[in-house]
Amino acid sequence: MDARLDRSTTWPYEDGEPGRFSYQRDDHPTGVACEEAIGRLEGGRALLFPSGMGAVTTVLLALARSGATVAVAEAAYYGHSQLIRLLEPWGLRLVEFDQTGPPPAGADLVLIESPANPVLSMPDFEAAAAHPAPVVCDATVASPLRVRPLEHGCDISLHSATKVLAGHDDVLAGVATVRDDELFARLHLMRRRIGMTISPDAAYLLHRGLRTLSVRLERQEATARVLAERLAGHPAVETLRYPGFSFLISFDVADADSAGRVERSLRLIENATSLGAVRSKLESRHRWEGDRIPGGLLRLSVGLEDAEDLWSDLEQALERA
Repeated sequence: MDARLDRSTTWPYEDGEPGRFSYQRDDHPTGVACEEAIGRLEGGRALLFPSGMGAVTTVLLALARSGATVAVAEAAYYGHSQLIRLLEPWGLRLVEFDQTGPPPAGADLVLIESPANPVLSMPDFEAAAAHPAPVVCDATVASPLRVRPLEHGCDISLHSATKVLAGHDDVLAGVATVRDDELFARLHLMRRRIGMTISPDAAYLLHRGLRTLSVRLERQEATARVLAERLAGHPAVETLRYPGFSFLISFDVADADSAGRVERSLRLIENATSLGAVRSKLESRHRWEGDRIPGGLLRLSVGLEDAEDLWSDLEQALERA
């Protein structure tokens, strides 16, 4: 399907009956074109949402029931756990677990992350797939070019498409991809009923970003490997985390005060949240996540700037740690 921008909210019936497209909340041509492109990358059928959290919320509403226990990888993206705690009055129960081992036996839904943001641990896919509950994997940090969760036995692959899939800090979007047709229908129905449909403009910009995904990611990874190696040897860096792929690095300086000084000393790298875009960003995650992660942890999202320029900025900022 063409990737043209169609902002229509309604389409005429065909011979008195709704055709492939009739109302934007159900589906629209621009969104479906992008979904088909992501489905090919993931090896499944994709559904777009207005944000990554919109995708997670729809999955929870479609798969979890009152009284269900949702097992979430500890030290993974904190928004997942926050959302489930917010839904506790509706009967959901949160259990966090070490995703490098098996999920807890009593879980009704399992949510892992590959790799976890910001500690960058990898899940035990085999142990997760062996669990009887549906398994959802957030692979935002990897992208479908590096990790395809459906090939590892997961039921749903999730992405905050705001990040590297779109890649330019100008799109808010999420995506869930499945292989099972019945599960696709459940998620699609829930999306329609709750109105969690992406806008045509956002879908168009996301589709644009997919065209350069491979070249962007290759450049980001090449730079990230250089920076990770140098950060590992820097005297102000106490712990370095890098999984060997992706654009994301995290490292620890002495404490939260040191992390703040590094943030305020940056000249080229943006002191901002989010990740995966063409501009490099660094931030302390302790301000958002509290004591669940070290106070001195800094998350670096590597962009497309010159590697030597980025290292020069990091080096001078770390002198003030």
